[in-house]
Amino acid sequence: MEMEAAIKMNKKKEDKPVGAVMVVGGGIGGMQASLDLAESGFYVYLVDNAPTIGGVMAQLDKTFPTNDCSMCIMSPKLVETGRHINVRIISNAEVEDVAGEPGHFSVTLSKKPRYIRLDKCTGCGECAKHCPVSAIDAYNERLSKRAAIYIKYPQAIPKVYLIDREQCIGCGLCERVCLAKAVNYLDRQESEKIEVGSIILSPGYEVFDARLRQEYGYGIYPNVVSSIEFERILSATGPHRSHLLRPSDGTIPERIAFIQCVGSRDSNCGNDYCSSICCMYATKEAIIAKEHVHFVKPTIFYMDVRAYGKGFDAYYERAKSEYGVRFIKCMVSKVREQFKTKNLLITYINEEGKFVDEEFELVVLSVGMVPAKSTMEMAKRMGVELDSYGFCRTKPFEPTSTSKPGVYVCGAFQGPKDIPETVTQASGAVVDATGKIASARGTLTTKREYPEELDVTTEEPRIGVFVCHCGINIGGVVNVPSVKEYARALPNVVFADENLYTCSTDTQEKIKNAIKEHNLNRVIVASCSPRTHEPMFRETIRDGGLNKYLFEMANIRDQCSWVHMRQKEEATFKAKDLVRMAVANARLNRPLGELAVSVIQKGLVIGGGVAGMTAALKVAEQGYEVFLLEKEPQLGGNLRNLHTTLEGQDVQAFLKDLVNRVTNHPHIHVMTNALVVDFSGSKGNFSTGVMVAPTMYYRKIEHGILILATGAEEWKPTEYLYGQDPRILTQLELESRMAKQPDEVARANRIVMIQCVGSRNEERPYCS
Repeated sequence: MEMEAAIKMNKKKEDKPVGAVMVVGGGIGGMQASLDLAESGFYVYLVDNAPTIGGVMAQLDKTFPTNDCSMCIMSPKLVETGRHINVRIISNAEVEDVAGEPGHFSVTLSKKPRYIRLDKCTGCGECAKHCPVSAIDAYNERLSKRAAIYIKYPQAIPKVYLIDREQCIGCGLCERVCLAKAVNYLDRQESEKIEVGSIILSPGYEVFDARLRQEYGYGIYPNVVSSIEFERILSATGPHRSHLLRPSDGTIPERIAFIQCVGSRDSNCGNDYCSSICCMYATKEAIIAKEHVHFVKPTIFYMDVRAYGKGFDAYYERAKSEYGVRFIKCMVSKVREQFKTKNLLITYINEEGKFVDEEFELVVLSVGMVPAKSTMEMAKRMGVELDSYGFCRTKPFEPTSTSKPGVYVCGAFQGPKDIPETVTQASGAVVDATGKIASARGTLTTKREYPEELDVTTEEPRIGVFVCHCGINIGGVVNVPSVKEYARALPNVVFADENLYTCSTDTQEKIKNAIKEHNLNRVIVASCSPRTHEPMFRETIRDGGLNKYLFEMANIRDQCSWVHMRQKEEATFKAKDLVRMAVANARLNRPLGELAVSVIQKGLVIGGGVAGMTAALKVAEQGYEVFLLEKEPQLGGNLRNLHTTLEGQDVQAFLKDLVNRVTNHPHIHVMTNALVVDFSGSKGNFSTGVMVAPTMYYRKIEHGILILATGAEEWKPTEYLYGQDPRILTQLELESRMAKQPDEVARANRIVMIQCVGSRNEERPYCS
């Protein structure tokens, strides 16, 4: 009997899934997935084949359509990923083999040598200062040089150097100057096995090699650059420290041409897909170039402008009206170089059908996305199917599921997409990856321990002020050294400093060290938005031993350098005012305690369309009770009006199956004919009042989270004789008629489709 019990116990342990997930790829999608997983109670192995995480986003200067600093958005996620106790970053590594089944995968990793010990390197940079070798800097797209021992970029995670053995001459200088004794010339490739329950693939993309389009002269003419190279030219950490200079002679280009769809929508190079981001990033780069140098005249040569994201169309219109960006609809046939000036002649056919030759100082090729060769090889080793272009093959109704059960995908490897869509899909992949292993939540994670909090209640305020350049986002307008000196003279300020990027990992360490060295009991950061950065800085001072509510932030980017871009003196004066106000506030700050409150372990989803039903189902699959409200008599939303996808799949069959799964799930309570009438509470403890037809009885629902999935309606036109002539239909009405009365539609000799009805106008200035 004892033996049988032991066998049953072992069987039970074997059946329980592993409470860890491997995320492959450390770009913005991989970081978001890792943080979501770790916060959800799962241990994470974040594997990246590069020496640091960050992906392509780490190379970008700004993001569209807000022109936010790319590093400002990403740095908090970089820092949080790097210091999260339940995320282990395995950089400079490849996935060699995956064995097992969902819930129990055994993964073999191959870790490349970096010749620097991860456990000893402090990231001080002394080795690079003494290195006598100059090598091509891939981070700056070969536009500058770096040492043979290097770190990829200033905010890199992990902040550990790497030796380029192909460039290293073996002089031994780096080993002699390294006080931490971190250099290890004998480092070798190693293998490691890890056990995980699920896998998420987020390896990102590469940019198209523009040399394959020889007619544009890339790689031949120095002043023809790719869009990612131009991004580095614009960046504060780029080869020219954000000065807009062309490669051939270092002069400022006045006339800049952008050529769209290079390596996208092009069957000649095998990429007849749209890369999704090129129209908007070219528009962004044109705007930023204009902000850098006011006399720049950007021209964008395009086939179609695809500005369908949130705020994208308004951004495109602003580029034309406010910045004078010229858009010319055509395909450029060739680019030639003027021998003496190195200027470039672009030949194109204008909209009147005439050949035009136009001269420019710089040409930027908007290159598309392609999957990396190493990614395709990894997918083959893992048994994950790819589509004809090399992206991950997924199904229309399961966009995050790969062909291999238990392996999920997000980001550009699933298909070309922008940053917000990548982040959203990363969170979606996490929900799918954890649904099957939800029972293992919390089995492998540990709780973070903080240092004992310093008691500063009886001390006089001792304030430290850290002013951020934010590359040139702040420093290009606000006189940061002047603001720092002004802050130093304010009452109770005992320390003031300025930093290129205050949100970088090394500056977090500087803040913690300053707290100790100068006995700081209040900290102020004058930089960008508290919305994105305040939680990170609060965590930093808590690591330094201070109560996290002794932190104050002055937003001198949004409120100074952005809104007063052309008024540098006024922006600096206002920044000083904001810092003075922050100091006055910090002097009055007192430590605050936090109370633990119970969280209602139930969810509420409002909206019973495809998004709402999917959300409710995913919450329920995690083991939580959820209420699904729909104001109509039946579930389905707009999906009830659709019949086939572009791929020819049956939408109504999918809808029927989804409704069946939702209504039959034991954790989901469906309420149709329901109307929300009141709402109160706070995070973790909400209360929503609902009236339910036909009896209109009132019900109060207590819940911890709320998901809004209320969808949208099709616009009913007031123009084009709609409603007056039965032959004039909306797209949804046409779809319905094609499904229900196909013979009637087939009898039509001509069908005219009028686009953008009710969109891209003054009332609704967006693309639908």
